[in-house]
Amino acid sequence: MAAKNVTQVLIGGKIYTLSGYESEDYLQRVAAYLNGKIAEIKTLDGYNRLSPEMRSLLLNLNTADDYFKLKKQADELSDQVAHKDKELFEVKHELISAQMQLETAQKALAALQESEKEEQKRIAVLEAQLKKR
Repeated sequence: MAAKNVTQVLIGGKIYTLSGYESEDYLQRVAAYLNGKIAEIKTLDGYNRLSPEMRSLLLNLNTADDYFKLKKQADELSDQVAHKDKELFEVKHELISAQMQLETAQKALAALQESEKEEQKRIAVLEAQLKKR
């Protein structure tokens, strides 16, 4: 198991100690994201009149909103990938089928060419026999 990372981050002007199995860089990016959300909601009218509880709730709601929007986008992309995978499978199947048909046609062509050579030889023999008569 990976070692637990402990790092200090600045969120909303306060220093917090975070720990987790993610990298320190990741934990700093999470803190930066929260700071961005805090800065965003501070611009809303009436933010300064809200209680700390309501400010926290507003931050949580905005973060949850981002999560659900990104989850929906990820799900849609996942569906698109699944659809493209299905299309790719069908195209590969068609390609394999076409290759098999091509091989069959090439074998038939080779057999016909061999048969043509034999017929040409037979014609030459028959023509030679006709000339002798």
